[in-house]
Amino acid sequence: MSAHIAVVEDEEALGVLLRYNLEAEGYSVDVIPRGDEADLRLKEQLPDLLILDWMLPGLSGVELCRRLRQREESERLPIIMLTARGEESERVRGLLVGADDYVVKPFSTPELIARVRAMLRRAKPEKIATHLSAGDIDLDRETHRVRRAGREIKLGPTEFRLMEFFMQSPGRVFSREQLLDGVWGRDIYVDERTVDVHVGRLRKAINRGRQRDPIRTVRGAGYALDENFSSAKAPKDKQLS
Repeated sequence: MSAHIAVVEDEEALGVLLRYNLEAEGYSVDVIPRGDEADLRLKEQLPDLLILDWMLPGLSGVELCRRLRQREESERLPIIMLTARGEESERVRGLLVGADDYVVKPFSTPELIARVRAMLRRAKPEKIATHLSAGDIDLDRETHRVRRAGREIKLGPTEFRLMEFFMQSPGRVFSREQLLDGVWGRDIYVDERTVDVHVGRLRKAINRGRQRDPIRTVRGAGYALDENFSSAKAPKDKQLS
């Protein structure tokens, strides 16, 4: 999947501009107009990068940044702070509370996009890599092709996105809700049972004969892509479903 960017910005026109330009670069984007709302939503799901305005209703960007850095799960979240405050003392303050970069309004949109790309390249290289590999499976984001042990696998659009999502974090267990948010998006209502259907289709496509199934079902939790697997045949009485 493309990198997910959250923009916390109360100026509607600027939020629309940032969403348009970031989505044009292939990123998925959420725009949140209030600091207190962002605080709640970021507790539920972290983006790959946060663009954060300094002055916000409900909770200031500086205070939100400070809170994020105090939480273990978000202490390494890449944060770019936007502000009309150009004084050196204010830039230093923003960096001291935990921002990784600081952009003064008005700013050049191409420059901001370049900063986003550079930061993701350092912090989330798997999000911008052209090729992903896990075990004996290779995925090419540009050509939308997937191969296992050299054999090309035909996947539908949803199964491709599901495979891509798993391959970005091998070994991590994802709940059905997390898979729905990551593959289908937060703004689309899909029943959780749909995840099971598409995981089943993905398994059918990538597993031939007695090949080991790299997708692990974790009872009561969800699904994970095993970190180490190959095309080795599974024993007949121990094949995974």
